[in-house]
Amino acid sequence: MKRKIQLSDFSFEKISYGHYKVTYTSPASSTFHPCLMKQWSTVVDDMSLIDATKNSDRPKVKDLEHLKWLCKNNE
Repeated sequence: MKRKIQLSDFSFEKISYGHYKVTYTSPASSTFHPCLMKQWSTVVDDMSLIDATKNSDRPKVKDLEHLKWLCKNNE
């Protein structure tokens, strides 16, 4: 069963003014095999995306999917 993407799948670390290190952890790998967790990270400087996800009460799935894509493609 596929689980819907959630904000809790991401961690945010402020590294400098306007830059966040964002890490996406695959929910499937962390649920079934905690020792084999798959993670991808990137540095994001798009503050509109950070505001739409991290700083939002209800982030849109579209914004979360875009952030996941950035992490996995290391853009």
